[in-house]
Amino acid sequence: MTPAEILEVEHQIVLTLKNIYDPEIPVNIYDLGLIYEIDYEPEGVANIKMTLTAPNCPMADMLLDDINTQVKKIKGVERVNIMLTFEPPWDKSMMSEEALLELNLL
Repeated sequence: MTPAEILEVEHQIVLTLKNIYDPEIPVNIYDLGLIYEIDYEPEGVANIKMTLTAPNCPMADMLLDDINTQVKKIKGVERVNIMLTFEPPWDKSMMSEEALLELNLL
């Protein structure tokens, strides 16, 4: 797999994550700033390092299942590893301008 093909799969992962919404906030998880890192391995493994808005998020399992299911639909992705971290802790400064506008925070 060429570097360009790897970048294309990572781009498809970003587009997919932009269609997954936090169940409690009407903003997608990518623009919300929950995704810290995406690393696609040519063997078909998508590694996603992410956080949640709060460590005790009641919808965490549903959200992680949704990410796993949707990212696996991408051509070339055979397995999804989601690494949940709370370092650094999420705060609103991690949100994109689009998300801030959506929530009237700008």
